[in-house]
Amino acid sequence: MQATQNLPPDTHKAVFDADMFDSDEWQVRSDLAALYRLTAHFRMTDMIDTHITARLPGATPAFLINRYGVMFHEMRASDLVKIDHLGNVIDERAATEPARFRVNAAGFTIHSAIHMAREDLGFVVHTHTAAGTAVSAQEHGLLPISQHALKFYGKLGYHDYEGIALNLGERERLVRDLGRNKAMILRNHGLLVAGATVAEAFHEIYFLERACQAQIQALAGGTPLRIPSVEVCELTASQFNREESAEIVEMAWRAALRLITD
Repeated sequence: MQATQNLPPDTHKAVFDADMFDSDEWQVRSDLAALYRLTAHFRMTDMIDTHITARLPGATPAFLINRYGVMFHEMRASDLVKIDHLGNVIDERAATEPARFRVNAAGFTIHSAIHMAREDLGFVVHTHTAAGTAVSAQEHGLLPISQHALKFYGKLGYHDYEGIALNLGERERLVRDLGRNKAMILRNHGLLVAGATVAEAFHEIYFLERACQAQIQALAGGTPLRIPSVEVCELTASQFNREESAEIVEMAWRAALRLITD
């Protein structure tokens, strides 16, 4: 995972807390906090609802989630709370300050399903944006009408709405519907993406959100839509996975970091 560099203490991390964590955990915390802030920068938040989570290194499954009540734009590495695969707080700091480290355990239901089934995915992002939610309510789903959308051609799952995600039994169906993809539309709900690295997770949610925005704007025009041929759609999807793609994703992440640090 790419470490986040040169982030000022008041923007990204609390220096007084850094010594409490080993270097591997602090790196994940720093990257996740930056991802929260970039999600806010691109207006993909829903107040204190929705979450971004990260898997921590180690033999025992452990994850980081936002401290409930902290807005995305103000997230610091020290605001992230360590939890187990059921959403139970296992953060040592909570022993003396439990109120300070409250999390929305129900909000982890969706994330825990993906994290536990897909060890290849380190970061999971879930959003409730207007465009993403609107597309999730459209019967045809995401249309292949933009280059952004074609990134997900043949690589996008769909999961039917089952109510607020409080039922742990839903996790099996979430995993089934995601399959081997890294992105999924939650019907009547919003968007879900994941990535092996923080850079990949950011790239997935940015492109999927932009694809949804373009679709809503295009449909609002009220004129027939132009859809590329199947051959062009398949070609374009494959072009997003060419040899230099990983380098481009990492470059985009480093560039995006300047939006919250400069």
